[in-house]
Amino acid sequence: MAVDRDHVLRSAAALLTRRATATMDEVAKAAGISRATLHRHFAGRDALVRALEALGIAECEAALDAARLDEGRASEAVRRLVREIEPAAGLLAFLYTENQLFEGEEQNQGWARIDDRVAALFRRGQADGEFRIDLTPAWLTEALYGLLASGAWAVTEGRVARQDFTHMIAELLLGGALRREEP
Repeated sequence: MAVDRDHVLRSAAALLTRRATATMDEVAKAAGISRATLHRHFAGRDALVRALEALGIAECEAALDAARLDEGRASEAVRRLVREIEPAAGLLAFLYTENQLFEGEEQNQGWARIDDRVAALFRRGQADGEFRIDLTPAWLTEALYGLLASGAWAVTEGRVARQDFTHMIAELLLGGALRREEP
């Protein structure tokens, strides 16, 4: 019987987003395959994490495309991006904690492509006078990633309703944490 690699990856992603320390045995069980079969496809946890990284990058790039970042106001593009990326947010939150993915010369260039596209959106918003200029596009990009990861964890833990994900993240990022006084 042929093993559906995509099914295995998505099963691993679903498990690891809930339990980042799950063992390879637990991943195999979640995918409905034996540990030996899992190891034939992924030599170990590092190989599995690298495959999940490729999936995460592909899902981010698809979300960036679907969000149409160059259309309309930059703030609306940020809202569309958060909405489009929400299905992959749990996987991204898991990957965000995997330090080996972001260290050294073996860093996947897909992350740099994603960073560049998101930072360009924030630069556009700054140039159009929508976004604060005292916060760099790089910082706004990192803040978005942190909020996406935190939001995914809060939803997974049941502390936040899934339907509130987009609103919470986009509005906190766009509005900032400080309350503005009405004139």
